[in-house]
Amino acid sequence: MDHGSGVRHLRVTPQPARSSEPVAARQPRRGVALLPSLFTLGNMFCGYACVIYAMRGEYDTAAPFIGIAIVLDMLDGRIARLTGTASEFGVQFDSMADVISFGMAPAALTFAWGLSSLGRLGWAAAFLFVTGAALRLARFNIQTASVDKRFFVGLPSPAAAGVLAATVYAYPNGLTNPRWSIPAIALVVVPALLMVSSIRYRSFKTFDLQSRRPFRILLFFALLITAVVTHPQIVLVVLAYTYLVSPLIGAALNRLRRKPPAAEG
Repeated sequence: MDHGSGVRHLRVTPQPARSSEPVAARQPRRGVALLPSLFTLGNMFCGYACVIYAMRGEYDTAAPFIGIAIVLDMLDGRIARLTGTASEFGVQFDSMADVISFGMAPAALTFAWGLSSLGRLGWAAAFLFVTGAALRLARFNIQTASVDKRFFVGLPSPAAAGVLAATVYAYPNGLTNPRWSIPAIALVVVPALLMVSSIRYRSFKTFDLQSRRPFRILLFFALLITAVVTHPQIVLVVLAYTYLVSPLIGAALNRLRRKPPAAEG
């Protein structure tokens, strides 16, 4: 510094430039980025295992794999959003896994369980289910930005697969008599048609739990878990078929609410 002038000249040390990129937008670690895909891989493995056990005639072991795949499919997307690792690759990988777990696996399971005695008619009906699942997933991928998030357009493929899996799990002995196998065609044809329909099904992804009483929610899930553990065949069938016909139930309830009161005499 210059003592004669009385003015102090301070040396300014240049500060390193700070990154303008926000912390939340930075790339996550590689292990975290792979986590949703690992859940998707587990989903696909469950579909593969279901087919293997169905080929061996172990239907009571094969059917629960579809239920596990449904749980993993619900988790992978949520984990991707929570960790900020959602990507186009993850969307496409999830769709490929869903075609196996919710299209091919339940169709192969149902064919081996009760449609094989019908020959070509049986495998044609099972193929119709695979086609419906593939079309449903393709339509979902291109409509995600243009539909109401509260509803699904058409029966979701996991729910359709759950109907087949719950039915097989409730009656694991299989159908060997063609007389019983012919009505079982509706088991694959009806969900296949509903998947490609324009009927709206309620989505629970936007279900708001914060505005409701948490103790009642916890009590409800505790009762549901208890019921599934104690009577899994009955409870899973009731849940699967209730959601299958839920649009009809909702339409009937709305009609009753809008019904005008009877005129007074």
